[in-house]
Amino acid sequence: MLTKIKIFLAEDESDIAGMIKFKLEREGFELLWARDGGEAVEFLKNYLPDLILLDVMMPVMDGFEVLKKIKNDSRLKDVPVIMLTAKGNIWDVDEGFSLGADDYITKPFQPSELVARIMAKLEN
Repeated sequence: MLTKIKIFLAEDESDIAGMIKFKLEREGFELLWARDGGEAVEFLKNYLPDLILLDVMMPVMDGFEVLKKIKNDSRLKDVPVIMLTAKGNIWDVDEGFSLGADDYITKPFQPSELVARIMAKLEN
C-alpha cells in the first residue's frame, strides 16, 4: 500500500488554508495545518512531513522564525520548505532563501502552480 505524501501547512488565514487543504487533498496528499507560528513549532516536534508550506506573516511567531527553528532541527533540516506569503518584495524573498527556504511563492497564487512547485521539490 502506498503511503500518502505528508504536507505540513502553517497559515493563519483560514480561507487560504481551506483552499490549499481542499486542493492538496484532492491531489492525494495528506495535510496537517497549524494556525500560527507557535502552533507550527509544537506540531513539528512530533510530526515529520515530506514538505512544509510556511506563511511569513503569522501570529505568535512569524514564518522566518519558524524557518530558523526548522533548519536548526536535525530531524527537519532536510525537509523542503516553500514560503507562501503576501510579502513579495525582494528583501523578503532574499530573507527566505538566505534562511534556507527551497522556494518562495507570493499570494495570490494559482492552486495548480502550488501543486506543480510541490511536486518539483519532492522530485529533487
